[in-house]
Amino acid sequence: MFFELRQYHVRPGQQKAWVKCMEEEVIPFQVKMGMVILGSFVGEQDESVYVWIRRFESEEERKRLYDAVYQSDYWKNEISPRVPTMIDREKIKVTRLTATPHSVIQ
Repeated sequence: MFFELRQYHVRPGQQKAWVKCMEEEVIPFQVKMGMVILGSFVGEQDESVYVWIRRFESEEERKRLYDAVYQSDYWKNEISPRVPTMIDREKIKVTRLTATPHSVIQ
């Protein structure tokens, strides 16, 4: 099992719209497709910060779920075209993590 720590740079004035999009569209859609989302966060003092964490059982599962989500017509036609208006895709940082033995997130 491993995790993805996904860090995004939200465009000025777009944090409210981005959080709404994530919480009402992106996260529910990805969960419906089988993704496990552990949490999402915004910067306490920096409105450009948005972070979320996903968990995968294996690399094979990650690949399968990426295909199911990002190759879907819904993602390509409804969500993806709006994303660049709210976040800077060039600044997305994805870090793969494994939990330490005593981590409460497993």
